[in-house]
Amino acid sequence: MRHRTVGGLRVSAVGLGAMPLSIEGRPDEGRAMATVHAALDAGVTLLDTADSYHLPGDEPGHNERLVARALATYGGDTADVLVTTKGGRGRPADGSWTVTGSPRHLKSAAEASLKRLGVEAIGLYQLHKPDPAVPFEDSVGALRDLLDAGKIRYAGISNTDVGQIRRAHALLGDRLVSVQNRYSPAVRGSEPELRLCAELGLIFLPWSPLGGISRSSLDGPSQTASDAPGHATGLGTGTGFDAFHAVARERGVSPQQVCLAWLLARSPVIVPIPGASRPETIRDSAGAADLELTPEEVARLEAGAGS
Repeated sequence: MRHRTVGGLRVSAVGLGAMPLSIEGRPDEGRAMATVHAALDAGVTLLDTADSYHLPGDEPGHNERLVARALATYGGDTADVLVTTKGGRGRPADGSWTVTGSPRHLKSAAEASLKRLGVEAIGLYQLHKPDPAVPFEDSVGALRDLLDAGKIRYAGISNTDVGQIRRAHALLGDRLVSVQNRYSPAVRGSEPELRLCAELGLIFLPWSPLGGISRSSLDGPSQTASDAPGHATGLGTGTGFDAFHAVARERGVSPQQVCLAWLLARSPVIVPIPGASRPETIRDSAGAADLELTPEEVARLEAGAGS
């Protein structure tokens, strides 16, 4: 497993997005635990969760509690594992995703996450999404207060644009270490944000990194289906991303592994966080860290990816 740096912390080049383990279509607890343990066995040391990863109307924090239990029951050393969680979103009974970015809510949410994770300080706490009803500096100010209080060690922001990244960096300095935006072969709108992260030395965590190759967890329960030992073939073939499938056939690996290797080749600050709901899926994803694409392969994939 290759590694990359988050705010001075060394983490695996591929993380685990734990969201599919708690939302619609989630596996039973045994398989969920086995999935997290398989990630750790494969050298994954970044686990991404959020307080809003739960069934609609259910009690917040299902995913955080699950991640905490998986770490507690793992037989190996977890001292180097970075758990990243997020606050500022909710999931009411109608299945929608709400946004609440008030300082009071974020501080309360962080305290609750701290207890669910069972740690003295959250390794990396992220504003899940800017709230249009709350001044952005107020929300980021809550992260600053949590840092000052020792409740969180590092801060991050998610679903943000270039201007917001610069404003957050001005407020937090080097205690801002990450940006988490949607980015994949099919969704390339965050190219400016990725370039800024490289400029500022921030880790860029692409969510739904397999878009165009596989279904996202947000697309519904069918993300757990598979017709292969590794990842599902998903939406790739015949949708404009055939280059990823062609390179995969030539290399004898899954298209998803090629996709993640392509992301790693795009920038040294990218740490993709693919979701998984089965041990074999995260083992396959972790293998992307050791898949070195040639310049010619990268060029082929660039030509086949969206713009």
